[in-house]
Amino acid sequence: MIEALFADSNYVAQKKLMDATAIRHEALAANIANIETPGYKRVDLPKSFNEEFAARLHAGQPETMLNPVVAPDSSATAQRPDGNNVELDKELLTMSNNSMQFETLGEFVSASLRQLRLAITGRQS
Repeated sequence: MIEALFADSNYVAQKKLMDATAIRHEALAANIANIETPGYKRVDLPKSFNEEFAARLHAGQPETMLNPVVAPDSSATAQRPDGNNVELDKELLTMSNNSMQFETLGEFVSASLRQLRLAITGRQS
């Protein structure tokens, strides 16, 4: 019975997206840390991740949700003669946006758990 509550497609999707934003945050931090490394290639979640994730969510297949995997960003162009393609301004902006997404998803997951607690105990706190 309780497993069904945590198998809800919205809850599963929220948790999986939180995983993706955490992994993306690590990738962005690695990019910033390697901004001076000659030949370093920027890494991130593939741009297709969000579209594929949404397609599986709309198909009602939470059990087949994608696992987020970091890969080199093939669309980034070299910014310096040594081949490094990391742009600090873009990385910081993307990291800020990613942090806001994580916080928002955290609020959604917390709200789901609060509703579950209310259903079980009959009180809000």
